[in-house]
Amino acid sequence: MSLKINHYSLLKSIPRKKHRKIIKLSNIKIPFIGEDIWTLYELSWLNKKGLPKIAVAKIKININSINIIESKSFKFYINSFNEKKIDNHTKLIEILKHDLSKCVIGKVSVELFNLNQIKDQKISNFKGFCIDNQNIEIKCYTYNPSFLINAFKKTIIQESLYSHLLKSNCPITKQPDWASIQIIYTGQAIDHSGLLSYLISFRYHNEFHEECVERIFNDIKNICKPQKLSIYAKYTRRGGIDINPWRSDTYYSPCLIRMARQ
Repeated sequence: MSLKINHYSLLKSIPRKKHRKIIKLSNIKIPFIGEDIWTLYELSWLNKKGLPKIAVAKIKININSINIIESKSFKFYINSFNEKKIDNHTKLIEILKHDLSKCVIGKVSVELFNLNQIKDQKISNFKGFCIDNQNIEIKCYTYNPSFLINAFKKTIIQESLYSHLLKSNCPITKQPDWASIQIIYTGQAIDHSGLLSYLISFRYHNEFHEECVERIFNDIKNICKPQKLSIYAKYTRRGGIDINPWRSDTYYSPCLIRMARQ
């Protein structure tokens, strides 16, 4: 027998505008487009005969939504379906889309994949230049945007950079959040050592994934002043869920890859 659970009540919403106010970002005229892409690896439910079913879900939440979802509550929400009888995939998608849209007060898309659809998915990496292998000394592990500077070259360039060394902490549980981050920009060259030092300075910083990415976008845009900027962070899976926010002020299509730590 399936359990009667009010699934939606398990979800906890967090207003986006609270953090955007802190980093002096307009919540009315947002200077970028983007999504928060969640991958759910531990989604299970029962069919009408009680047979367990499984799938991997891809959830996309538009950044114009009023709220984000607190990830621990999302985990409780997903687990609440383990003993729930649901007619078919279409019905489950309908439930997920309804509940998540109601929680974030915004646009949400939901896709389900069976294991055969993703069995050949390979581990990939960001395209571009990795800035991690620099012979520099690091002494600062607290958030410090002053590391961000342009290189002395005045020539306008287009560059795709990435790092695997981003770490911040959940403001609720204080657990570490590990991520690989891609930064694509057009503008005066950004100093690589300063950029890496800046990213490492998040190591003791307490902020949600989505908020860190918006802070990084805002800092690079305001300090280095690139003409175009796209930021994409792919966080390590925790509790069967990974979160992958992207923000861009130009056309950008995120690569829906699975990285080594996901």
